[in-house]
Amino acid sequence: MPIEALSDAERADALDVLADWDYDEARDAVTRRFVFIDFSEAFAFMTRVALLAEKADHHPEWSNVWNRVDILLTTHECGGLSARDLALAQAIDALVD
Repeated sequence: MPIEALSDAERADALDVLADWDYDEARDAVTRRFVFIDFSEAFAFMTRVALLAEKADHHPEWSNVWNRVDILLTTHECGGLSARDLALAQAIDALVD
């Protein structure tokens, strides 16, 4: 079954729920920067996210510089945001909230 992009209404609702994430209109993606005390904390967070992503078979675009981790979520298969992105974003939020 193909993965479908969110409709405009679904996207708007999702962005309300994902208050700490920013919308990247050019990529039809959500992004968030996480800041930690140091590199070890940032890397530990990335490890936890990697386990979530692997289990969901949905992998983020991300980068790490010292204590910062930037994450971008979009579903390449459908060319934009999908329910998979929302689920992974919420799971990531649960790690830090």
